[in-house]
Amino acid sequence: MSRLTLKLFCLSFFLLIFALPASALVEVGRPGEKPLVIEDVYLREGTAFVSIADILTALELEGEWDSVAHVYSIRTPHGHAIISPGSQFLKLGDNFIPVAHRPRFIDGKLRVSEAFLLRQLAPLLTEPIYYRNHNPPEPAQDEDPLDRLFAFLLRKKEPVTDGTKWVVSIDPGHGGEDSGALGLNGSKEKVVTLAIGQLLEKLLKMHQDAPVVVTRDGDYALDMERRLEVVAKGQADVMLSLHAQSFFSPETSGVNLYIQPQTERDVPDGMVVENSSLRLAEILRKQLEKSGFDVHGIKELPVYPLGRGDLPRVMVEMGSLTNTIDLTMLEDPIRQQDFARALFDGLQAFFDTFSGVQ
Repeated sequence: MSRLTLKLFCLSFFLLIFALPASALVEVGRPGEKPLVIEDVYLREGTAFVSIADILTALELEGEWDSVAHVYSIRTPHGHAIISPGSQFLKLGDNFIPVAHRPRFIDGKLRVSEAFLLRQLAPLLTEPIYYRNHNPPEPAQDEDPLDRLFAFLLRKKEPVTDGTKWVVSIDPGHGGEDSGALGLNGSKEKVVTLAIGQLLEKLLKMHQDAPVVVTRDGDYALDMERRLEVVAKGQADVMLSLHAQSFFSPETSGVNLYIQPQTERDVPDGMVVENSSLRLAEILRKQLEKSGFDVHGIKELPVYPLGRGDLPRVMVEMGSLTNTIDLTMLEDPIRQQDFARALFDGLQAFFDTFSGVQ
């Protein structure tokens, strides 16, 4: 092979990889046919969960949901395979086949694990299937039996070993009659905050085995009490409030991060307590800058939308609607996804700093 041919091969290979959507994690298909790229892949129990409907489409199979019996029937060459949300078995005729991970409804769709696809469904077909996970979860580390014994004896909580148990609250600013900041070409703050908030919510739901609390999921107004309910009632472990700005000067641009100042009454006497909101903001800034966003800095101000308390929380002013470059970024679906991904990566990095902490 000539050097030029080798270079062209490598270039084609990398173009093929980067041509895949950023969130496309799984490919499923029949041998010799173009596989279906499935983007909605959710991590639960240390494994990937995919919509059963998407899998059947990729394998050219048929299935249907029985809303009365609350079961899903899959037509296979060996007969009807019956699965049900929460059931630990696949029923095939009079036989019950155990499954490692129970099917479950996630984000409105019945989803099954990749183990179910490869171990239970594939053997029921007449030909092998093509399956590739582009981002497989890391294998879980075996727990030391001695650690388990001490945990039982001391009645302590399980240590946090990953970022899958943190409840995140997302607060897309404004909504309804409250448009927020107005920018060029009639742009509205409430629109961009909701768009990026929903993208972040989806990323969290796909990768976290924990609820996501969103203050609004549509174009309606909320009073401040409703927005801060998760803070007041302790319903979340961390909160991001999403906003955008507008200025008289079109040159003003960039991202600003705001946190509440830590006052003396927030800290017990004689103790030095780290400002967890500051730590979160610093990690978010690093991830946003890594993704090409211009972050001006972190400011400690008594910002009303953040409320009070020790919950790690940051208000993200995502850019200026009166700046042409910022507005283009905030309204571009690809850059919106990039921004949401940077926030998600920042949250994950923040959670990882607590790995192993009781």
